[in-house]
Amino acid sequence: MIAIDWGTSSFRAYRLDATGSVLDKRSAALGILHVEGGRFAQALQSQVQDWIEAGEQPIVMSGMIGSRQGWVEAPYVPCPAGLEAIAGAMKEVQWLGRRGFIAPGLSTRDGDGVPDVMRGEETQILGVLDSLPASGALICLPGTHSKWVEVKDRRIVHFATHMTGEVFAVLREHSILGRMMSGAATDADWFDAGVQRAQQSSSLLHHLFGVRARGLFGELPEGAAASYLSGILIGHELASARSGERPVYLLGSSELAGWYQRALRQVGQACIALDPDAAVRGLFILANRLTGR
Repeated sequence: MIAIDWGTSSFRAYRLDATGSVLDKRSAALGILHVEGGRFAQALQSQVQDWIEAGEQPIVMSGMIGSRQGWVEAPYVPCPAGLEAIAGAMKEVQWLGRRGFIAPGLSTRDGDGVPDVMRGEETQILGVLDSLPASGALICLPGTHSKWVEVKDRRIVHFATHMTGEVFAVLREHSILGRMMSGAATDADWFDAGVQRAQQSSSLLHHLFGVRARGLFGELPEGAAASYLSGILIGHELASARSGERPVYLLGSSELAGWYQRALRQVGQACIALDPDAAVRGLFILANRLTGR
């Protein structure tokens, strides 16, 4: 089969055998925003034409390829939702006698009735459900829009999104804070200091201005400012998520998950890292459901 993780900025393809093992993989900077004129079939074939011609099937896709800006919109499935609901809402696409299937996203509402959505993360979660306690677990998927997801009885029950990564990028590129920063957010000690600051009194907005003020008073080196800001934002995210005494399961790239793991341990929170390539297994599980295996 062919598994496709197709996001806003990137395209990742995997050729899998009958057991779900990866035989080959490819990636390209060919996210949906880089596909001109909605020519998604042509874009797909430009990357995996040889696999298709070799008879690999089914072709299963997830991510922003199923959004309104993608190939075809796969509507959001409301939570709680498990494998059957997600697989049952997959959308078929056809081209040149070929066909593929696109996974839907999920939706939920918070305690005040405000909607929240995810698209792509649900496939990652499907890939790790078997390794989580059936009684319930809390998963954090760090990223541009971090997700905190409650699962129980092999279903996604509820989730909340935090725009931590995007806010960091906006502040760095388009705010007065960015003018005092140099280098990447790689200073672990100043990251720790930011996490600690987020645990202190006052609000996020006040803590953000403190990044500038500490710089003005020579208390924060330019090369450490990005790390300090990152720590503040992630620290506030952790406080907002209210994970309690349960362990947090981290699901994401090893590098980013490592920073979250560091922050969680700093606030006394146990955490467990999951397979960062879980999306591939999730797509394999969806493919098996489509083929009745």
